[in-house]
Amino acid sequence: MTARGAGEADRYSLVIEWSGEDHLYIVTVPELPGCRTHGATQGEAVAMGRDASAAWLHANRAWGRPIPAPRLVADRARDEDARATKGQ
Repeated sequence: MTARGAGEADRYSLVIEWSGEDHLYIVTVPELPGCRTHGATQGEAVAMGRDASAAWLHANRAWGRPIPAPRLVADRARDEDARATKGQ
């Protein structure tokens, strides 16, 4: 894995949720379809999420697949505003 892949992976969102059934933190990277992992602690989950993101980016580039852009905070705010307006 290149330094570029690792640094780039840090730009992607990580959704970390506790699984009481598995007794693990489950990590999903919303922008990267199918990119999921887990960790025993929150810190381990973050590290595993970054590794999984970097591996996903590396593999999909090698396969010639398109790479989604990282989601920006401004995008989230706009989406939340649109949902709030829609619900009124």
